[in-house]
Amino acid sequence: MSLKNVSGSLLRRALLLDAVASGAMGLLMAAAAAPLGPLLGLEPGLLRMAGLGLIPFALLLGYLASRDTLPAWPVWFVVAVNALWVVDSVLLMTHGPTTPTGLGMLFVAAQAAAVALFAALEYAGLRRGTAALA
Repeated sequence: MSLKNVSGSLLRRALLLDAVASGAMGLLMAAAAAPLGPLLGLEPGLLRMAGLGLIPFALLLGYLASRDTLPAWPVWFVVAVNALWVVDSVLLMTHGPTTPTGLGMLFVAAQAAAVALFAALEYAGLRRGTAALA
């Protein structure tokens, strides 16, 4: 893990896009958990808690995206959290407490694919970002 500070437009754009998507998904899941749950075959409580967890995560991403330079470790943290979300999404589809409907499987798979893309872009931005003096 690097202690250097990083900057770069790819990294900032990836973090910002992740922030917008995470915030929107968080608000949707938290606010519409009751009607979405039966439609997706997912527990409304699970949807609500995941949505509520995404809101502060989105705020963190927005804050990081707004920095001209930042330590590398928060970006590594974001990449790790996104990777964990993808793994948890796969486990939810295969070993979860509920059986998602076809639409639920599509919902979980699509958001997992988007999160995997964000993690890859953030990792690439971190690797390509220019080292900045602390």
